[in-house]
Formats: sequence, structure tokens, C-alpha cells
Amino acid sequence: MKLRLGLVDDHPAVLLGAASVLNAQPDMRVARAGATVSEVLDGGEALDLVLLDLSLADGSSVEDNVAELREAGIPVLAYTGAEQPALLRRAARAGASGAVRKTERAEVIADAVRAVLREGVAAGSDWAAALEHDESFVSARLTDREREVLALYAAGETAERVAAALFISRETVIDHIRRIRAKYAGVDRPAPTKVDLYRRAVEDGLVDEH
Repeated sequence: MKLRLGLVDDHPAVLLGAASVLNAQPDMRVARAGATVSEVLDGGEALDLVLLDLSLADGSSVEDNVAELREAGIPVLAYTGAEQPALLRRAARAGASGAVRKTERAEVIADAVRAVLREGVAAGSDWAAALEHDESFVSARLTDREREVLALYAAGETAERVAAALFISRETVIDHIRRIRAKYAGVDRPAPTKVDLYRRAVEDGLVDEH
């Protein structure tokens, strides 16, 4: 079954071009496309991901658009036309899962879509650079041991394997993960799931994007 994608952009030529790129992929199809988030959501068909232009002419805000899609249970990939660090930071704070430029090669755009659906994040260079200078995304001040636990756990290891690698008990690993989540929540960077922890670890440079 192909991935069902939505496109939100108020430039018809961009919609046509993006649809052409994505529909050419063997595992994707554009199910809905429109100039506003509401137009895409009103299509009725369930979507696996939406590529969202951050600057729309309808006067809607980045935060409202990302929130509306996230409330519908749809991951958001920012689809940008130029360097937009301020908008990217706002999108990240609202819950977007990454960004890709409209000018990228077809395979790069498609890979960004797959990365979000496979790993929960597509942290390309624009995304990383935007968040690097955002004070709200500063380190949660993890201890050295907590950083070790997070690096292993977020990279895909189980609690048991993390415990074995660090010569500590599984219960200690669980306690570390609980404290890590509390610290991230304390700096407005919640990480309730393992995918969220992966995103935080990528943002803080503890694991490499893959």
C-alpha cells in the first residue's frame, strides 16, 4: 500500500511539481493537495503525512497550521522555498517533524518523507541550523550517564541492552529514562515516546541522523 500524502501550498505550480515528484515514487501517492490546511483535511481520505508550506496567503500562522494537522494525527514535514530559520523554529516548537527544501532533488524530498514516517524526524541541515540557535531548544542539562543512556536507547537499543552495555541494571536504565523525560519536559521539549527521545537526541547531537 502506498503512503498517502497531503500537500499544502498556495502556488498551483508548486503543487503540480511536488505532486509529480512524489507520485513518481513507487511507494507514495499524493492523496490531497490544496492551498490551505483545511482544504486538505476536508478531503476525507486519511493521510500518512503532510508537506506544509510555512508561508501561506490565507493569513494562517505556522503554529495553527502545524497544530491542526498534528491534532488530526498527521505528521508534518515543512516544505520550504528558501532559508526560513525563524519559521522553522516556530514549526518545530509547534510539533513539525523536520524540513526539506522545495528545490531539493526528488530523491532527497522522498527520503525526507520516508525518514519522518520511519524514524519520526527528518533533521536536515536547514532544520538543524535553525534549532541550534533557538534558546528553547537548549540542552536539558543531562548528566554524563543520562546522555550515555539516551544515546543508546534513542539509537534503538532496548532497556535490557542499554543496561548490559553500561553495566547497570534494567531498573536503573528505566529510572534514567524517566528523569531524562522529566528534564526535557521541564524545558518545554516533551519526549513521551521513544521516537520523541530520538528527536531530542538528534537535536542535541547525541546520535547521528539516519
